[in-house]
Amino acid sequence: MASVTELIGQSVWDANGVWIGHVVDIRVSKHRDEPQQAATVYGLLVSARRGPLLLGLTHDRDGRPSWLSRMVGRLIYAGCTFVPWTSVREYSDGEVHLSSLRQELNRA
Repeated sequence: MASVTELIGQSVWDANGVWIGHVVDIRVSKHRDEPQQAATVYGLLVSARRGPLLLGLTHDRDGRPSWLSRMVGRLIYAGCTFVPWTSVREYSDGEVHLSSLRQELNRA
């Protein structure tokens, strides 16, 4: 699997070859049962209007979102599309190709 830094900023294309946007954030779920607290990617946030420059503004130095960070995050990610990881067909060379259509995806 590609690392998080490799996925941020990649162009996302649906099954028909329609450009959806760039990956601006990645959603993960942590497994607290495991000793290393491993995480699994469950989705991508994609935006046609926002660049990948805003990554990291939604968390404070300790990694926890403050009330101000949550408000800024809502503004930053307004209009983003959520792409479930199960819809990702392949990712390489700066592009993510989906197995679903743009109309089937939900807003974040």
